[in-house]
Amino acid sequence: MKTLNKLIAATGILAAFGGIASAQTQYVTVTNFVTVTVTNVVTVTNMVPPAATPVAATTTGKTPAPAVPAKNPWQHAVTLGVSMTRGNSDSSMFTAVYEGQHKTAFDEYKVGLSASYGDQNGSQSVNNYKLFGQWNHLFSDRLFSYARVDGLRDIIAEVDYRASIGPGVGYYLVKNTNTTLAVEGGGAFEAERLDDTGDQTFATLRLAERFEHKVNDHVRIWQNVEIFPQVDKFDNYVVNFEAGVETALSKSFSLKTFVDDSYDNRPAPGKLKNDAKIIAALGYKF
Repeated sequence: MKTLNKLIAATGILAAFGGIASAQTQYVTVTNFVTVTVTNVVTVTNMVPPAATPVAATTTGKTPAPAVPAKNPWQHAVTLGVSMTRGNSDSSMFTAVYEGQHKTAFDEYKVGLSASYGDQNGSQSVNNYKLFGQWNHLFSDRLFSYARVDGLRDIIAEVDYRASIGPGVGYYLVKNTNTTLAVEGGGAFEAERLDDTGDQTFATLRLAERFEHKVNDHVRIWQNVEIFPQVDKFDNYVVNFEAGVETALSKSFSLKTFVDDSYDNRPAPGKLKNDAKIIAALGYKF
């Protein structure tokens, strides 16, 4: 009897496990012995997350606008200088200089205007006006071509006007963050009128050198020189020289001290060849 009951129980358990394939609860009943209940259980592992929904480019669904290239704005600087003496000598001098420059990846532009006026004991001692403009086009990081125009009017030196325009080439011998040294050479067409000599026009060469060095974040030194010899009369030439130091007082203001020298080997009759002045001035950048 016991053996029969064990066989019946085993048969019921096997029948119960055989119903696991069904998704419903199965009941197997063995009369007068035991009831076995098996509930189908499904376990899912290695869940795959749903694909991420692409993020819209903008809230409006429009294509983003292309990035705006970095701008290279003009940089401007104004310098004002005043000097006065009173007593045995009664003199005064006023100087104003404007410079602007603009640089891009392939071009450099620079313009300048200056005016100086002075008197001594009631008579004019300084009265001149200068302007220049130069455009450099870079062929490489160091080699460039240029076009330049210069103008001068000097009442005391009796230069009614002197103007030149012409092309040339230049090369940066040194060009890094703190130091630049460039040489330039080219030709120019010059027109001038000296007092009582009438108008003159002729061709000249132009040889120039420009140097600038930042000593630190607050101090800058610079030096420029250029010579304009007449092509068919080398003894007729003009040399312009400038050198100075600038000390920053703030981001916008600075103190400048510089020498401005002009040498004309064939000046107007009765005038000296050399005109030089030392200027101490306040500069403002914007």
